[in-house]
Amino acid sequence: MSATDLPFDTDAMLAGLRPWVECESPTWDAAAVTRMMNLAARDLAQIGAAVQVIPGTKGFGTSIRASFPHPDQGRPGILVSGHLDTVHPVGTLDRLPFRVEDGRAYGPGIMDMKGGNYAFLEAMRQIGRAGLTTPLPVTFLFTPDEEVGTPATRGLIEEAARGQRAVLLPEPASPDGGAVIGRYAIARFDLLTEGRPSHAGWALKDGRSAIAAMARRILQIEAMTTEDCTFSVGVIHAGQWVNCVSSTCRAEVLSMAKTQEDLDRGVAALLALQGPEDGVEFTVTRGVTRPVWEPQPGTMALYDLAREVSAQIGFDLSAGSAGGGSDGNFTGAMGVPTLDSIGVRGRGLHTLDEHILTSSLTERARLAAGLLTRIT
Repeated sequence: MSATDLPFDTDAMLAGLRPWVECESPTWDAAAVTRMMNLAARDLAQIGAAVQVIPGTKGFGTSIRASFPHPDQGRPGILVSGHLDTVHPVGTLDRLPFRVEDGRAYGPGIMDMKGGNYAFLEAMRQIGRAGLTTPLPVTFLFTPDEEVGTPATRGLIEEAARGQRAVLLPEPASPDGGAVIGRYAIARFDLLTEGRPSHAGWALKDGRSAIAAMARRILQIEAMTTEDCTFSVGVIHAGQWVNCVSSTCRAEVLSMAKTQEDLDRGVAALLALQGPEDGVEFTVTRGVTRPVWEPQPGTMALYDLAREVSAQIGFDLSAGSAGGGSDGNFTGAMGVPTLDSIGVRGRGLHTLDEHILTSSLTERARLAAGLLTRIT
């Protein structure tokens, strides 16, 4: 039996995925993410994997590494790399409950990326049940901090990927169902304006508003956006009393750059804005950065194999480079053959309409099974 013909069942997969979706796991809630890791660890152990729990660092939840039995255990093999944190705070289930209707399944994190992770787990379950052996050892690594740039586990991912024959990331499929074979750079920056406080009612002129200064800086920064390097301010924190001129304001910027040269120019331009203006000091601090990942021969060979498998299943797998960083930036930039965004199809990730096409669960499990049993 070909691995793509294994008896994957959509209803059974939805039943198994539901507890994952209903175990809310926002990045900044370490305990919640750890609960999700424990659930995934249980499911991986039940299908025969040896699971190692890796303690969290920097305030994030745990990670898990699951190794499946193999005669060549310890030799270069396949790493399935995924994250189990989501952008949805605990309580989102009240507004976005798990439900299945009209060929779609809804829920927080179901598309990004619990659905894809579960499809790959199901692939290993069915491979084992059929008595098949993958040509190479297979390891799953699930991490807790991807949605905030992977500040705590980048080293863990790079260590796990180093020397592997392939890295597979079940991130959501592209809008046309395609895979990702390269990604643009993603850089994060922390902004700080420091003004002078005063009473907003009777001494307004004595103050220098950090909020007003930040508002002007935001317009200036976002106006720097081009097709090749974008800037977006997504977080602002300031103020406690409306009758006080604010003395500090903090914000966070996300920048996307298509090439390293674009990134270098963007970083330089943003850092050059620092300094005082009208009595308010402006400081830019560079945060975590995902490197540019450009397609390389090993990745292209991996994609060619995936396209053969998809054709056998009955669809054409397109591919291209993409914005929106993932942990594939790290492994791809290392030169390890990496195939990204081969998880489920859907829409609305990071919104209250997040959903997947239920048919894509079995489609992607078949793709996973085909890859896991054919990569050599």
